[in-house]
Amino acid sequence: MQLKSFILYFILGGAIVSVVTFMGSQGKGLLAAFVATFPTMTVLTFTLIYSKAGHAATVNYAKGLLLMTPPWILYVLCLIFLLPRWGFIKSLIIAVMTYIVLAGIIGIVVKHYK
Repeated sequence: MQLKSFILYFILGGAIVSVVTFMGSQGKGLLAAFVATFPTMTVLTFTLIYSKAGHAATVNYAKGLLLMTPPWILYVLCLIFLLPRWGFIKSLIIAVMTYIVLAGIIGIVVKHYK
């Protein structure tokens, strides 16, 4: 990755996290979620991948995003259901571990079928 791209990602990512954190802390959860999931980063990523490697790599990345969506949804669901019961740290650890395990399983399955 070029230094300019890295700096752009760093600044954009930091700005998005800051805005989402501010909105979420003000009780505007739906608006914060909208900003967090708005496809700014994927648009930038698609553009950079396409400019460096073309359409095949961009489509491959898009397919990967779709494959990683179910583990991400389960990650969020774990946090929703576990946070009130187990507290923040424990629920976040379980949620991230759930994501990692499911993403690993998907990775193994995809490699097996290629």
